[in-house]
Formats: sequence, structure tokens, C-alpha cells
Amino acid sequence: MFILSLSSFFGNFWNIIIMLLVGALVGFIASIIMGSRGGLIRNIIIGILGSLVGSILGSFIPISGNIAYGSILLSIVGAILVIWIIRFLGAKR
Repeated sequence: MFILSLSSFFGNFWNIIIMLLVGALVGFIASIIMGSRGGLIRNIIIGILGSLVGSILGSFIPISGNIAYGSILLSIVGAILVIWIIRFLGAKR
């Protein structure tokens, strides 16, 4: 029982680490494309929010081919949209 729960913990732990790394990469790429500055934490947040926006967009757009590349591309597009929305809302002040 203990070994099973330990295995489950480390499985979930590595999934979270991979999600944070991919989120940081997606946020970093989107910030380069948009010419914005930010640190690691900001890139992770932008990347994770971009993945969420990208998955919503992906539900409307059928993508064929390699799903991993399509998902990363949609995440980058979503992160670009998140940065654009943040800039748009910040310009109103």
C-alpha cells in the first residue's frame, strides 16, 4: 500500500514538474514573439494560461497530424493572446 501511494506521488510530482517546464518554455517563446519582458515565474504563469486558452481554441479548430506539435503550437498562440489581453487591459489605465 505504501509503495503504491509513493509511486502515485512521484508520478504526479513529475507530471507537475513537466507541466511547469513546458509552461515556462511556452511562456518564454510567446514573450520573445511579443517582445515582452518577464521572469521565470511570469513565463510559467503565461505559459499555463496560454495552454488553457490554446486548449479552448483547439476545441473549435480541428487539428490533424502530430497532436503534440499542435498542442504546443496552440499553447504558444494562447500565450500570445494572454500577453495581448494583458497589454490591452493595461493600456486602459
